[in-house]
Amino acid sequence: MTSGMNALLAVCLVLPLASGSAPAARACGGHPLDFDADGRPDLAVAAPYDASRAGSVTVMYGSGEKTRLTQDGAEPGDSFGSALAVGDFDGDRCADLAVGVSEEFTGARVPGGDGNGVVQIFNGSPRGLVAGKELALGKPASDRFGAALAAGDFDGDGRDELAVGAPSHRSGGLVTVYWMKGRKPYQISQKTRWVRQAANVTDQWGASLASGDFDGDGRDELAVGAPADSVTKDGQGSVTVIDVRQRRARFLTQSTPGIKGAAEKWDNFGAALATGDFNGDGRSDLAIGVPGEGLSANQRAMDYGDGTVDVLYGSRAGLRTDRTEAWSQNSLDGKPRYYDRFGASLAAGDFNGDGNDELAIGVPGEKAVQVLAGRSSGGLTRVGNLLVKGKGRDFGASVAALPGWERYRTLERRRPVYGLVVAAPDQGLVMYAPGRRESGLRLGKVRELSKGTGLYGYAFG
Repeated sequence: MTSGMNALLAVCLVLPLASGSAPAARACGGHPLDFDADGRPDLAVAAPYDASRAGSVTVMYGSGEKTRLTQDGAEPGDSFGSALAVGDFDGDRCADLAVGVSEEFTGARVPGGDGNGVVQIFNGSPRGLVAGKELALGKPASDRFGAALAAGDFDGDGRDELAVGAPSHRSGGLVTVYWMKGRKPYQISQKTRWVRQAANVTDQWGASLASGDFDGDGRDELAVGAPADSVTKDGQGSVTVIDVRQRRARFLTQSTPGIKGAAEKWDNFGAALATGDFNGDGRSDLAIGVPGEGLSANQRAMDYGDGTVDVLYGSRAGLRTDRTEAWSQNSLDGKPRYYDRFGASLAAGDFNGDGNDELAIGVPGEKAVQVLAGRSSGGLTRVGNLLVKGKGRDFGASVAALPGWERYRTLERRRPVYGLVVAAPDQGLVMYAPGRRESGLRLGKVRELSKGTGLYGYAFG
């Protein structure tokens, strides 16, 4: 949900009034989470296994209205909603929604095979989301195109571009960036000349994506996770930070000097990514989930791990590796246990209104979310960290931060207070805990926000 939405003011669609009345224009206001131009934040909830795995997305508007989105020509197994991303892709200052449909076959379905994948765009307007164009690869294979999505202003033109991951592409994974100024869809892989990485077909390069302005130059960079990348050890994982415009790539693993921890088999470094400004310096910082990290004794290969999260801070030169942090429940309210998968999901948002983002870490094996406070002096701190428990066997499998949702009111002019959205998709439960504008870190009572079927809450937008 991070991206620049500072395009010049444009007039959106005009809503007709009752018969005989003059039309009233409502302009889009440029709020990055507002699909319908009413000034309230909206939330999209994916259920990719709904309707025999055809999939659906429920849009919960800030007004209280609900809409269910599906795909034209939907077929069982398509997984509409396998990923979501929000950004202003057309520059009209209404937030738009991109929906991954990673298991769709553009031709005949291959039993047991990975899908080709497409991405469906829904354009924001004063009428709400309206179906727009569909994106697909020119030569589709078993790519799972649309399995990961991220919006970001990678060229600095004031409108968002869309990065689409295809982690099963035969190159070992592929990312396509759409709507770069003056460019056709731009494909990047490990084999791209200026990326220069060894590639294996099992690397899953592009399985996770996040955008953020790590160097503060006004343009976003793209973080690409490859959680199955076998750099020197099977499944240790990697993250590549890409400056799309300048064509520069930086390769990160737990063996990178300065990054805490040690690369081990099946760590899945990069399985989840999130960006936020944890120290209030105006530059994005990057949190990297390592849910397969084993901390308990006698962990077996390929089992779920206790999990850790690595955090790198932004600077004028980009992400720093000389003062990284490694977080686990060894030093927080909670106890690391085999199968906890601490770091399986991540989200950043300012839950107390102090101008610094907090980090929410999903711990689905413990049915919990761990929340760390941000601060201007030093960034994330263990002081006052929260362990939030909820209902459902996999509470914490997906998390998001959303401003001002509990009051259904117009987004505030000052920095809003975010609330924590958490899903237990195996039970189709989505829950919410409001933030509080006060010193320290406290969240309101966790309450059920909505429920559904088909892995409802698998992804948020």
